[in-house]
Formats: sequence, C-alpha cells, structure tokens
Amino acid sequence: MVLSSGDKLGPYEILSPIGAGGMGEVYRAKDTKLDREVAVKVLAAALAQDPDRLARFEREAKVLASLNHPNIAHIYGIEERALVMELVEGETLAQRIATGPMPPEEALPLINQLVDTFEYAHERGVIHRDLKPGNIKVTPDDQVKVLDFGLAKALNSEPPAGDPASSPTLTMRATMTGVIMGTAAYMSPEQARGRSVDKRADIWAFGVVLFEMLTGRRLFEGTTISDTLAAVLKEEPDYNALPPSLRKLVRSCLAKDPRERLRDIGDTRLLMTDEPPAPSAASTRPSVFWRLLPWGAAVLVLAAAWFWKSRPDQKLLQMEISPPAGVKMGPPWFSQCVVSPDGATVVFVATQGRNRNMLWRRTLTEDAATPIAGTENGFAPFWSPDSQWIGFFAEGKLKKVAASGGQPQVIADSAGHLASWSSEDVILFDEYLGALKRVAASGGPVSTLMPLDASRSERRQIAPYFLPGGKSFLYASVGDETWGAMATLDGKGRLYMMRTGLSPLTYVPNGRGAGWLVYITGTQTGTQLVARAFDPASGKVTGDPTTIGVSAAGADLVGLEQWRASVPARALRRNAAELG
Repeated sequence: MVLSSGDKLGPYEILSPIGAGGMGEVYRAKDTKLDREVAVKVLAAALAQDPDRLARFEREAKVLASLNHPNIAHIYGIEERALVMELVEGETLAQRIATGPMPPEEALPLINQLVDTFEYAHERGVIHRDLKPGNIKVTPDDQVKVLDFGLAKALNSEPPAGDPASSPTLTMRATMTGVIMGTAAYMSPEQARGRSVDKRADIWAFGVVLFEMLTGRRLFEGTTISDTLAAVLKEEPDYNALPPSLRKLVRSCLAKDPRERLRDIGDTRLLMTDEPPAPSAASTRPSVFWRLLPWGAAVLVLAAAWFWKSRPDQKLLQMEISPPAGVKMGPPWFSQCVVSPDGATVVFVATQGRNRNMLWRRTLTEDAATPIAGTENGFAPFWSPDSQWIGFFAEGKLKKVAASGGQPQVIADSAGHLASWSSEDVILFDEYLGALKRVAASGGPVSTLMPLDASRSERRQIAPYFLPGGKSFLYASVGDETWGAMATLDGKGRLYMMRTGLSPLTYVPNGRGAGWLVYITGTQTGTQLVARAFDPASGKVTGDPTTIGVSAAGADLVGLEQWRASVPARALRRNAAELG
C-alpha cells in the first residue's frame, strides 16, 4: 500500500513519507483525534498477501505493546495493516556513525541507555533479533530510542517447528529454527547458521554496534550477503582499533561461541572501565589469582595472605581446582566457583564438550570434580549455611540440590542472578532490575523484601550476603551511584555505608564481634581485593582499605560474584579470628 500526502487510515492523515524498511513504508502522519504527529508503518502490498508475514506484523504490535520503556518507541495501535507508533525525531545511529568514530565520552551515555533498554526487554522475555544502527534513533536531547522489535521473539514462547536444512538466505518468515533472519552484518554466528537464538544474539549485535560507534566503520561486510555472513562466521574484529578502555567490553560481546559470550547484557556495566595507563614492567604479568580463577585452572585464596601476614609461621591456604579433561570453565561471569561454609567442598560451573553448562562438585579430599546430575544450564551456585544444600538458578527457576546428590528441587520461579541463604532458611536473591526478593528455602511465595529507595534514585538492589545470625545482610544499592549497604531481614532498616562500585560485599569475622568487609575496587594499577574494618552491630566501617590481592592493569576482570570464592570457607574465618 503506497500512500500520498492527504490520504487517511482511520483517524490518521498522512503528511509525508519518512522511509522504507523490510516490512514496508513508514510515513509521518497526524492523529486527527488526539492532535499529535505519529509514525505509521504500512505493510508493503507485496507482503500483505503472505500469511506468515501478516502474522509477524501482528506479533510485532503485540511485542511492542508489551514493552513500556523510555528508550523503546511506543506503539499506539493498528489500523488497516498499519502499525501506528510514536514519532521519534532525530537521526539514526547509522547516520551518526557515517560522520566518523564517536569518542568514548560521547558513546558511553548512549551505550548505557542501550544496556538499560535491552536489560528491560530481556527481563520480560523479549529479544530484538534485528538490532542495528538503523534501528536506533538518537533524539536531539541525546535520548536513545530503539525501533522495530518486528523480529523479536518471546523467550517463553514454544519453539516452532522448522527445517534445519533451510537455505541460509535472509528471509522475513516468522521465527523458524533453521531460517536466517535479520540483517546479515549484525547477525550472531548462531543466527547466521540458521540456528535458534536467545538473548545472546542481541548481545552479539550490541557488540557489533559498539564497534561501529567507536571506529566509525562497518565491522562485517562483503559484496554479497553470503560474503557478509562468511565474515561474521570467520573473521575476527581488530580490537586494537578500539579505545583500550572498551576493548574488553566489545570482545566479551563478540565471542563467536555463545557459551563464551556475556550471558546477560547488564554484565557489560562491569566492563566499562576508565582508560588504563600503559603497563609498567611490574604490571605486565597478571597475578595468578586473577588470571587463573576465571579460566578454572586454580582458585588461589589470596585473602589468606592478608589474614596470615602477621604470622610468618602460618602457611598460606591454597585450593587448586583443576577441571577434568575435556571440561571447560567459562568466562568469570559464567563459571562461578564457591566454597562450602565448612570449607570442605567446592562447586563451580563448567561445560563438557558441546554439552550445556552445569554444576560440578569436588571435595578437597578428592582428586577430581564430578558433574551434579540435573543441574544443566545452572549458574550462580550458593551454599546453605550447613553445607548440605547447593542453591542455583537454571531455566528461569531458583533451585536447590543436596550436596550429596539427588534430584534438584524447584524453590521458585526466578530470573535471578545472585543469592544468599540464611541460617533461618530464608533465601534472598536479586533479579537484575528492581528490589531484592525473599523466599523460604523450602519453597513458597516470593515477596519483595523492601522497596527501592526513590530518594537515592535506586534502580537495583543486588548481591545479597547474610551476616552471622541471619537477621541482617549486606547488598549493593545501585542508583546514580553504587553504595555498599546493610539492611535487616524484616526490611524495616537499611544503612548506606560506603561507595563500592558494582562489587559485592563479603564479611569475615575476627572472633570478637566485629571483622572486615571484603570487596573489589578498581585503581590505576589494576583491580584490587581489599578489606576494611567493620562492626556488623552498628554498621560502622572504619579505617582505610587494606589490599589483599591485586590484578595487573589490563588483566581479566573477575565477575562480581566470582571473587567471593576467596573468603567464604568457615575454616578460613576460624583461623582469621585467632589472628585478631
């Protein structure tokens, strides 16, 4: 359907054409009822006869209608095979990129808005599947608006049947596995191969968009679609063309194997760092802890070095965890490794061959780790205080499994990230966005523990960690700034103690009613694991941070849940208590 100025679709009067896309023409129009200008997206006549494409068009409307976010173009309704949407003024990101590379200080505010947008959509089970600069507008006041969720696929929908042997060409057909969709240069490798995709396809496309924003040039291109797809599958980006401070971020989004890619787009915030200085001779060799922990060769408990430093006769406590042959521990945000409270057992996340990730268990008296049956797709493990149960998240559920083995049990539905289990069998967990949740370890209703603090523009409460006694806990409060905080389990009291960044807090008692807060901080020389004196009764933090361990500048960062493996063993705490 081609429209001209003055034509009408219901109450909408066409003013002028805006452009064209794969689905049809887009027009500026006037809503004569509400006296406002809108964008009208009309399905092309050649496509209107295709039932599959009509169904896709209707699905686009439903998906968009389900999303209510300031960085997503709103849908107002459907009128005669036309989608009526918010009219977004400004240039597309593609137009901005065409003028040259964006400096990091200009790019970062837009990147943060994109992260918030896709974190919101993914949290609601929606993936875009066609993210590209042409689908991102930047308004005159620098607000990002993401357009066209027309290729979006609800994560919780049933996968439709498809033919894996379908021709690898671009198509506008619905969501069939084995059919390639989207724009070739921004497709993830799994999408280019015609495989089913999940939110990691958006993370890949996000990485491609970032590369182009920061370099001003196309990352993957060819003279034909086939050439472009071949580049996606085989070529490696020139990461040296990126600002050093953002190379790690882009590289983490562009792992060709989705299992090695960032699992959640919100984790990109951990990789947005200040520009590191040129490494000195002392910093060119990353510390063993920071290099080996993410990749699974070992867990070296550097915290013990600090606790034992006044006792030269005391041996450094070390635990070496070597995965069995053929088993691979993934990136730090994926391969969490946690020590049981009694210090006897380690659980970590890994994959074997092409199998899905699952939990692996090893006692410190055994020579090898073994997989825990029924924990496929599990991540973020955590222990019960008595070391008898292992909690974890998998496939939208919060689960637990006996440390001795057996069938995992579902505790609750949850899109969780990090959790902590109290001595009173209450589990607290975060869900990427919003307030902390609580549930009984035996299962039951999930409730919000305490509301977000509007006075601090709080958006997230993350990384809960129970203090001894289980009546209060530590967490990170994320708003305009991130603070380490303490709150009571009844949700009635909370205390903001210090700025911490996105690091979680762990408490190590000294045996006299007080102890230390241990957390990560970034410095000009690298990333440091530090401790500060802390009184859990008053919530008072005193003294300057004391460095426990240091990673060299440019070394791989440890995921925010990962470093907790360095201090939680009860045996370590007992020994530390003896040292004062």
